Amino acid sequence: MALPETKIDEITLTDPAAEAVRNLLSQRDLSAEDYALRVFIAGGGCSGYQYGMALEAEVRDTDFLFSHGDVRVVIDEVSIDYLKGANIDYVDDVMGSGFKIDNPNAVSACGCGQSFRTSGDEAPQENTGGCSSCH
Repeated sequence: MALPETKIDEITLTDPAAEAVRNLLSQRDLSAEDYALRVFIAGGGCSGYQYGMALEAEVRDTDFLFSHGDVRVVIDEVSIDYLKGANIDYVDDVMGSGFKIDNPNAVSACGCGQSFRTSGDEAPQENTGGCSSCH
């Protein structure tokens, strides 16, 4: 399904992140024309919310869509508010490799950077296990 591209100036995908998506698509023998990187926010993690990413063929009518070269990125209508101004990067260093989201909406984050809290959220009462990377 081809949706018109929605301009999302506030969110960026770096060149290394786009290259990582291309590599994932290639490893799985998938086409960038048929798949997009879905970036979303879900409840959970040590700090209240956590980031999620998936390769997805189905783009919904309510999704926000933008491209970085031939890599398409889709974000659902709820997650978009939490990701405004975010920079999606891919890092590969001595500490490991993976996607990293620099999110100006996050007022605190757990040690692994995959879980965060915004200014309007209450701090969790206790650590409920969250992301195992932080322990």
